[in-house]
Amino acid sequence: MPTTNPPLAIHRCGWCSDDPLYQAYHDQEWGRPQHDPIRLFEKICLEGQQAGLSWITVLRKRQHYRKRFFNFDPVKIAALTDEDLAELVTDAGLIRHIGKLSAIRDNAKAYLAMQAQGIDFTEWTWSFVGGKTVMNQLKNYREGQTKTPQSLALSKALKKAGFRFVGETTCYAFMQATGMVNDHEIDCHARNA
Repeated sequence: MPTTNPPLAIHRCGWCSDDPLYQAYHDQEWGRPQHDPIRLFEKICLEGQQAGLSWITVLRKRQHYRKRFFNFDPVKIAALTDEDLAELVTDAGLIRHIGKLSAIRDNAKAYLAMQAQGIDFTEWTWSFVGGKTVMNQLKNYREGQTKTPQSLALSKALKKAGFRFVGETTCYAFMQATGMVNDHEIDCHARNA
């Protein structure tokens, strides 16, 4: 009878649970350079929804956020009325926090104001890391930072532009998620993907 070898275990960053949704996010998205301005806008908005919660909570609701917020089209989001927001806060598929939900509308207005000034959101956000990924050398994710001078600078600039729920820790999580910072552990299979 032939013997079969068990499949080799894939090493992922220690923060990644065994949840298939989380693993797919870790393997295919987190830490990969993102340059699409709408996906960057979506990510900064969703990172703000996470404040005080775990990312998996937001990740499980992301598809519903995309549905209810027009796939993060800033023009359509900026047109939401207070009545629309009052209805959205009753939707169990979203994080029912009026401040966080209204921040998405405010962020859309700020994004559009930047666009009207000729600011390219991708180039602008990436300028906080000099336009290229910062490669950190983490053996264990617990060694990582939660904020940096760059995330503080981004936070201040976003707030000045009119964005909300964009503190320096939120901005660092945004930078990690969009590949501005590579904080994959050095032996993680997705580090150099």
